[in-house]
Amino acid sequence: AINDHAADDIKVLVVGNPANTNALIAQAAAPDVPAERFTAMTRLDHNRAISQLAAKTGAAVSDIKKLTIWGNHSATQYPDIFHAEIAGKNAAEVV
Repeated sequence: AINDHAADDIKVLVVGNPANTNALIAQAAAPDVPAERFTAMTRLDHNRAISQLAAKTGAAVSDIKKLTIWGNHSATQYPDIFHAEIAGKNAAEVV
């Protein structure tokens, strides 16, 4: 339905768990919609993790890069600071 009937500028936010999996399924069902227009509730978790990391280290939110949330929007999620960077330095080492 999204692929055939949605507006050309659609943006899709998936909320229901497992959010990441459901977003991937929705994206696969709409091959004409660019992948960057799909996001999941995990984005909220990503933004929260960046904010907490910035508060913990005194860094600006804009200085934090490459932070990844593994898992779904639930208790199974894992914020990966070992591959993240703060102002070009490894985030785990800065913490």
